[in-house]
Amino acid sequence: MLFYTHNPSKFAFSREKSDFESYISSNSDDIVDKKIFGLVGVPFDSTTTYKSGARYGPSAIREASYSFENYNLSLDKRFNTFFFDFGDLEAVPGNVLKTFEKLHETVLELLNNGIIPLIIGGEHSISLGILSALKEYRGLDDVTIVHFDAHMDLIDSYMDEKYSHATVMRRIFDLKPAKIIQLGVRSASLEEKKFADKEPSIDYYTASNIKNNPDYISSVLKEINGPVYISLDMDVMDPAHAPSVGNPTPCGLDAWEIQKFIEILSPKNVLGMDLVEVASVEIGDITSINGAKIIYDFLCLNG
Repeated sequence: MLFYTHNPSKFAFSREKSDFESYISSNSDDIVDKKIFGLVGVPFDSTTTYKSGARYGPSAIREASYSFENYNLSLDKRFNTFFFDFGDLEAVPGNVLKTFEKLHETVLELLNNGIIPLIIGGEHSISLGILSALKEYRGLDDVTIVHFDAHMDLIDSYMDEKYSHATVMRRIFDLKPAKIIQLGVRSASLEEKKFADKEPSIDYYTASNIKNNPDYISSVLKEINGPVYISLDMDVMDPAHAPSVGNPTPCGLDAWEIQKFIEILSPKNVLGMDLVEVASVEIGDITSINGAKIIYDFLCLNG
């Protein structure tokens, strides 16, 4: 399966069974009624406009994942999730649409095999390829997109390009999900703000809103009904916690706030998740560690 992937190192605690079809067909009691997650890295950053290097994000996050224990003390959870790391997408450098096409087919294959996609980038534009596959598979009419980001990414065209990390949420809006909730935003053009203000399907909460009234934001997330898709750009975090991102922006969220929101969202019907914009090439970089921790927490909570 997954013809467009190859296998580098794996995320910690990934199941080692190489023949996934054989594993599922064994019909073992321990997989009945279990969620099954499949991680795929997308080493692509061809529309990056400031700090390049997000193509190294998947390998940096995987490396950082080995700093965690099988038992998550903060959440009082063992890592007991049915989770497979299927390697990296064979991205096409410099070609957004071909990369999206490969990612679309790969995610569709995961979904057709009953696997929840967990995608690590790579620049934020890749989220469109994932959600286009999800739309084809089951539709987005009832899906809430929870979007963590310093930026709205709602501009219709950036430097005459329709497909970019800066336009990704506008293209996802075009797919007509039920709702888009943006969390932690603190940078936008006036055009983007006006667009978001007039669209009833878009709600946004700035980092200041979250800092000043975290309980209210938590209640907003708790009240989400129906399926959820999570898209998390690491620049939602303050550069003190995530300096190695494509567009670091001061006055962001911290690791504790992200953990609390992931705790709220994880029990819901999460159809998939992406974590993007880690642009680190250094072992032990705090951006990679925090990125790996978010994935680790999410998977622990779904075990």
